[in-house]
Amino acid sequence: MSASTRDVAPPALDAAGTGGIPGGGYLDGRWLTDDLALEVVDPEDGSVVGRVRLAGPADVDAAVGGVSRSLREDAWELWERRETLERAAALVREEHERLAAILSAESSKTITEALREVARTAETLRLSAAAAPLLEGETLPFADTARGAGRIGWNRREPLGVVAAITPFNDPMNLVAHKVGPALIAGNAVVLKPAQKTPLSALALLDLLLRAGMPPRRMAALVSDREAGTALVRDRRVDAVSFTGGPATGDLIAATAGARKTLMELGGNNAVIVCEDGDVSAAAAGIVDGAFGVAGQNCLSVQRVLAHAAVYDELVALVSEGARGLVVGTKRSPSTDVGPLISRREADRVQSWIREAEAQGARIVAGGGLHGAFHEPTVLVDVPAGARVLEEEVFGPVVSILPFTELDDAIARADATDYGLQAGVFTASVTVAMHAAARLRVGTVLVNETSDFRIDAMPFGGSRRSGVGREGVASAVLELSAPKNVILNRL
Repeated sequence: MSASTRDVAPPALDAAGTGGIPGGGYLDGRWLTDDLALEVVDPEDGSVVGRVRLAGPADVDAAVGGVSRSLREDAWELWERRETLERAAALVREEHERLAAILSAESSKTITEALREVARTAETLRLSAAAAPLLEGETLPFADTARGAGRIGWNRREPLGVVAAITPFNDPMNLVAHKVGPALIAGNAVVLKPAQKTPLSALALLDLLLRAGMPPRRMAALVSDREAGTALVRDRRVDAVSFTGGPATGDLIAATAGARKTLMELGGNNAVIVCEDGDVSAAAAGIVDGAFGVAGQNCLSVQRVLAHAAVYDELVALVSEGARGLVVGTKRSPSTDVGPLISRREADRVQSWIREAEAQGARIVAGGGLHGAFHEPTVLVDVPAGARVLEEEVFGPVVSILPFTELDDAIARADATDYGLQAGVFTASVTVAMHAAARLRVGTVLVNETSDFRIDAMPFGGSRRSGVGREGVASAVLELSAPKNVILNRL
């Protein structure tokens, strides 16, 4: 019976306490098996699912030194990098049940959501391997200018060098793959800093890359606190920083990194506009899925809905009914729709934001309850402008539904945030859809979809405080490489 059709037990701790992973960190070609003092706990019940090394600045120095030496000393041709990533993708598919159990145990994801993420991880690695031709470059147009007479030239894309990859807890394996896969196919070395709460998924993926043939010193993975993380970003041997997380941390990284390449995805406060002629049933189903999946801990999560006054009451009723119908419970059961937040502290924070909105005049029409780290899917109406649940990224299972009468007003309100990641528009009119797509200041506009959709091959990122640059495999390969021109003068 597959893991998608039965309850799944968390991975058993081995003698080292690492849940079957070779160590609690990895640097300079060796697994770290001592000083595994940092416990990784299941947010559902607080049980310990693994132990890792909490790295310090000395570990960071050794890690950067090791990957730097690998760049100089370990030959790893493009075709070899491609084959390694292809083999790693195959291993992820073969071991999907084990990997999903690790991922679900340390995170908020139900086993069903974890299986989906593992499948996407394999896809991200496959796409990274398939991006190899992007590095071949192009010829230079000397024939197009008189100054080019007698010359021919071309370029090929070369690696930037050492990439510091810093990843969050909410997609602890696929977001690692989105940084590591493009960086490696481009020829870089990587020092990975996974989230303290969810490092086991990252270490398990590193183990598969090593088994697939990655040179032992080409990548390091360290779980660290802010001091060691700052040391990593500050290290002048690091050529680029790729970060996914919040904008406040992004500001600190930018200030610390200085004039170096940075690639940042910093979250969203995503809106969905449901027009008078939109499919209300489809919109409601999409909003329920997009607002409450992974307990709302998703940068693409639907946070705000602007519904035309003609369909507002119907949409509120359908979304509320859908929210109340979701099963909140153990991550291990395939019948569960919504698991816990990543910690009780985060659940308490989400609850406090809801109560704050209530004090300002908002009404709860579904959910609102808190049970340990579990928060009920919550639907808010009558939320006043300026409420934190509208202004900031909630990162929890909360959606606010607001009425509008004029489309341009809805677009302006959708844009009335510091973020600009993705937005959805439900309408039967191509004219309306194209008008909204042209006006919304976001990285992606989805028509007859909510904000909560992407494929791993597309350019991904947003405007304003949602980030710097674009991820998505092909875009990241270009971001993490640079063209080197070769010009021949035919004397």
